[in-house]
Amino acid sequence: MIVALRNVSKSYSTAEGVLNVLRGVDLDLDAGRTMALTGESGSGKSTLLHLVAALDQPDAGKIVVDGTDITTLDESGRAAYRRKTVGLVFQQFNLIPSLDVAANLAFHSRLAGRHEPEWVDELADRLGLKGLLKRYPEQLSGGQQQRVAIGRTLAARPRLVLADEPTGNLDEATGDAVVSAMLSLVADTDAALLMVTHSLRLAAKLDVHVNLSAGRVD
Repeated sequence: MIVALRNVSKSYSTAEGVLNVLRGVDLDLDAGRTMALTGESGSGKSTLLHLVAALDQPDAGKIVVDGTDITTLDESGRAAYRRKTVGLVFQQFNLIPSLDVAANLAFHSRLAGRHEPEWVDELADRLGLKGLLKRYPEQLSGGQQQRVAIGRTLAARPRLVLADEPTGNLDEATGDAVVSAMLSLVADTDAALLMVTHSLRLAAKLDVHVNLSAGRVD
């Protein structure tokens, strides 16, 4: 087991009162497996992903990732967790505009102290980026930028990859190609993948499909 959520709840205060986003969620993801998380807008998908990424804290419940209850970590512990255990891929590519493709690809692995030039080179090759290494993000298409973002994440060999609508800014054909490349590389690194998507077609490509509805797992 790489991820285990137990009775996780999260709410936010709004002008209209308390908004209960997650209501006692239980969820398990085994190491080396892939899971698609679907649900209507506002069902809590991104909130759940942010909690597993330690970008936010639950109001109640336990989140155990790779044997560590991340809800007990302090700020520095959560930052170390994001550097060394988890990799994040978002709808927004979040590349560093002042760095070329080669430097963006290597960025997270250097931060994590796990930079392997041969692995980064292989990622560039398999993601179709070999001819683009000297280009800057603004010189790339959306699909190319998302491939760089995926390569940057996997270069650090995270135990868990979290992807929040990674094809949201891409056309269908490009999105399919990006997800296929990500699934192949995740499988080769034996990482687990938790991907939020609105697409049932893409969700069917993953090992497990879980749906959130009104803050609960169906």
